[in-house]
Amino acid sequence: MIQGMEIRHLLLVVAVLLSSVLHGEGGITSSYVRSEWPAVDIPLDHKVFKVPKGYNAPQQVHITQGDYDGKAVIISWVTPDEPGSSTVHYGAVQGEYDCVAKGTYSNYTFYKYKSGYTHHCLVSGLEYNTKYYYKIESGESSREFWFVTPPHVHPDASYKFGIIGDLGQTFNSLSTLEHYMRSGAQAVLFLGDLSYADRYQYNDVGVRWDTWGRFVEPSTAYQPWLWSAGNHEVDYMPYMGEVTPFKNYLERYTTPYLASKSSNPLWYSVRRASAHIIVLSSYSPFVKYTPQWRWLDEEFKRVDREKTPWLIVLMHSPIYNSNEAHFKEGESMRAAFEEWFVEYRVDVVFAGHVHAYERSYRVSNVRYNVSSGDRFPVPDTSAPVYITVGDGGNQEGLAGRFMEPQPDYSAFREASYGHSTLDIKNRTHAIYHWNRNDDGKKVATDEFVLYNQYWGKNIRRRKLKKHYIKSVVVDWIAS
Repeated sequence: MIQGMEIRHLLLVVAVLLSSVLHGEGGITSSYVRSEWPAVDIPLDHKVFKVPKGYNAPQQVHITQGDYDGKAVIISWVTPDEPGSSTVHYGAVQGEYDCVAKGTYSNYTFYKYKSGYTHHCLVSGLEYNTKYYYKIESGESSREFWFVTPPHVHPDASYKFGIIGDLGQTFNSLSTLEHYMRSGAQAVLFLGDLSYADRYQYNDVGVRWDTWGRFVEPSTAYQPWLWSAGNHEVDYMPYMGEVTPFKNYLERYTTPYLASKSSNPLWYSVRRASAHIIVLSSYSPFVKYTPQWRWLDEEFKRVDREKTPWLIVLMHSPIYNSNEAHFKEGESMRAAFEEWFVEYRVDVVFAGHVHAYERSYRVSNVRYNVSSGDRFPVPDTSAPVYITVGDGGNQEGLAGRFMEPQPDYSAFREASYGHSTLDIKNRTHAIYHWNRNDDGKKVATDEFVLYNQYWGKNIRRRKLKKHYIKSVVVDWIAS
């Protein structure tokens, strides 16, 4: 039983954390230097790339959310030799597959590589907060998996997201994946740069897309990964005659973009539990009047913070970055969208691309109009926290050269491999962790309580704050 004095002490600690997140008190550059495996891809004959037993057995199984509100999933897989069946058998009792959904399949070529047959099957009309078992078959070969649907959309629905970016398929990537799978998170917000197959040439590009699909299957077959695309998904290779951007990625990884009225699978939105998640494409046109710009303008207007108080944005190239790697590459998207992020009080923006970890204070740079105004980022309580999690473990290695002195907008930064979790407790508070791979699941290198921008700022609802902050602290200690 937590006593009154202990609660008051904990509340004081939380208040200090909140103050530092909101206002900033001198950024930290971690001096930690971790041991790491070489930044080279795992050999093709390693067990993590093992092909499932049986002729034409389904492989590279992955699921993602299939609708706007979390009552559907899209199940995808590859049959390597022939089409086989695109049917999914599923049910709420293990071994009793009393429901059937039928999907579609396609294949493609990339240079002289010929892909297997990629199947996408929408399974809809699911019940919230329910464990479903599913089976996919190809001739005499079949495989069985399961997934759990989220709670219904509600402002106090608790949910734990994992955040991973720039994963690749090295031994460092494997460490990140294994650490994440012990985190207790229920779905992944993936920040782009999946396989790094574009670092290969000719037929090896397609081969490394296949190995990555098998590599992540121990997680992706059991819980949804919400995809966003990075620069390593572009696969623009004119020397091979391949000039269609995102060809490999779009054939293999689908998104529920039509459910959010998007015209393109590279940008879309979903609602899950108490979160409204917006996925943007850093490598598609986004300036004024482009399809992505017009869609985002309308999507922000559809956000209902009374139902989904947590507003989260995913992109690949970070807007605020103090690493020498990819410095200012997100500046054009900042100029296009930052005013909206502030106007609509986005809670947090996650990005990848830079192979290190960094978290900002709540800052904005929207007052400068070329001829006057503040020319530098300034503290802004209406702005989101910007977090770069591009440290999944790919073969390009870590980005260890941060700019000095540390900019005022930068709160914490470290060049190590890892993953993050965002544990939403209720409508007012969430607990964020960044976990360095070497530390295991119980030791977070960077952690804080994230204070919701809508319910925390609305005067009519301040009477709820005392109850919910006590609740989140007690839950945090209990966990």
